[in-house]
Amino acid sequence: MIKIHLSKLLGERRWTQADLARITGIRPSTIGDYYHELVERVNLNHLDKICEVLGCQVSDVLEYIPKRKRATRGKSIKENRKLC
Repeated sequence: MIKIHLSKLLGERRWTQADLARITGIRPSTIGDYYHELVERVNLNHLDKICEVLGCQVSDVLEYIPKRKRATRGKSIKENRKLC
């Protein structure tokens, strides 16, 4: 899963979505999609503009969170990890 931290970054700066849209030139609806984590694909040009304007790194905006594996019946998670 990829987590988008745009809402956190804007909140820390006390910026609105409209502020970011105006400064970056990215459509407000697109900024809203990033803000609410509704995007399925990230446009690298958008990411570049957002990082430039906010003075941050890509890793500040996007975070990879691995999926947790479920234990199979009768085995612990530790035992299941050995099988993977």
